[in-house]
Amino acid sequence: MTQHLSPEEIDALARRRAGAKLGWYIHACAYVLVNLVVFGLSKYAFGSRPWSVFPLLGWGLGLALHGASVFLIGKGTGLRERMVQRERERLQRQQERR
Repeated sequence: MTQHLSPEEIDALARRRAGAKLGWYIHACAYVLVNLVVFGLSKYAFGSRPWSVFPLLGWGLGLALHGASVFLIGKGTGLRERMVQRERERLQRQQERR
């Protein structure tokens, strides 16, 4: 089921995807910077207890899932686009019944 997109739809889709990727890059930068500070605090301010690994792992899992949703699921021929297409068709059918 190949759908031909208008130039406006292509532009909107490209902007959404670029925004999603940019959001992930910002998330990754915040992850690195905050965890560097947390690691520094755990090592120098609170002794040598390795408690900083817990936020690192927890947030790392969130970052990995965010990345998977952007770079794997968010592709044009992937699951997300099929779900959007199904939802669009369902809404169109509902609108035609009214």
